[in-house]
Amino acid sequence: MSTTGMHNPPHPGEMLREDVLGALGISVAETARRLGMSRVALSRVLHGHAAISPALAVRLERAGAGTARHWLAMQTAYDLWQAEHSEQPEVRQLAS
Repeated sequence: MSTTGMHNPPHPGEMLREDVLGALGISVAETARRLGMSRVALSRVLHGHAAISPALAVRLERAGAGTARHWLAMQTAYDLWQAEHSEQPEVRQLAS
């Protein structure tokens, strides 16, 4: 699946920060506590410095914040776009 025609998708942490925490009006510290993780680890995700892992995606689903598959699909779309738009080494076909 190529995302070349796609715009730069937002980091899912940004979506979590704005659409979930913002809408619910709860703090990062409280959200981290409810998700069973450190405030620092959650903050890294919310600011795009860390990815949403499968474990975090499952926690978000269990907390009622969408589905794990949705969070992982957003993370994959973000990661793929970043990879496609960054400098890559020259590669050659595996089979000729």
